[in-house]
Amino acid sequence: MRVAIGSDHAGYALKEALKPTLVELGHEVIDLGTDSGEVSVDYPIFCVKVGRAVADGDADRGIVIGGSGNGEQMSANKVPGVRAALCNDLYTARYARLHNDANVLSLGARVAAEGLAQEIVGVFFATEFEGGRHVRRLEELTEIERGEL
Repeated sequence: MRVAIGSDHAGYALKEALKPTLVELGHEVIDLGTDSGEVSVDYPIFCVKVGRAVADGDADRGIVIGGSGNGEQMSANKVPGVRAALCNDLYTARYARLHNDANVLSLGARVAAEGLAQEIVGVFFATEFEGGRHVRRLEELTEIERGEL
């Protein structure tokens, strides 16, 4: 699977730590920045890049990382077709995929330590979408994006 990953300065160290984890899980990593944790940068720029890579099919899934993960999730979700989920625990990571077919994982580097974040990534990428009754709900999300609901 091709995974686009991006972060702001606060998420840079965790982004760098997760890249080898993704490779070990058999994924191709597409790093969309930032390239340093030393300079303050605006997270929306990097999160939208990840969202667009997923929505355009250049990546199968994405990961956005910041201090809390909140703004990163909001930014990625502005891209039509993106279903970004803030997952700073294993339960949320599992159900974001199982019920919501989330295609972008948002993490807070100041919330989830490296070891936990690695576990969250493992769960997120190992969990398949359940389908069934949840398909209708995803269709409703698409209707909201189109202004139809």
